[in-house]
Amino acid sequence: MGNRLFQEARRFVESAKTAGPGERDTAMAKAKNALSSAYANSTVAEQRQLQEMQQELDQIQ
Repeated sequence: MGNRLFQEARRFVESAKTAGPGERDTAMAKAKNALSSAYANSTVAEQRQLQEMQQELDQIQ
């Protein structure tokens, strides 16, 4: 099944990366919130991946 919060974070980050200019702020906020929620409930390996996703968001901001 996998970690639901981790999967949601991945989905929201991908959505933020492809969002248009008018949607970007909302998509970024949702992605950051999802990353934060997922981090506390993840394994060490998942946390590393979440950190990489956070870096991706930081680059497009």
